[in-house]
Amino acid sequence: MLNILSALIGLVTLILMIPAVIPLLGALNWILVPIALFGALIGLMSSKKGGQNFCLLVAGFGALRLFLGGGIL
Repeated sequence: MLNILSALIGLVTLILMIPAVIPLLGALNWILVPIALFGALIGLMSSKKGGQNFCLLVAGFGALRLFLGGGIL
């Protein structure tokens, strides 16, 4: 159950990251990356690791976008 919840958090976060790719909306990732990491924390408590890995992938994508935009853009 926690794996499904973790994957759901990751999916919602990924959908919310779509507008954050637009220039000048990249600062939205400052909110979304911790949400994805929270989903990974929930996935850590599960015996299956699919949701955890998906949330870590989403958080990595958001962190990369923050890095490329200088943390603001």
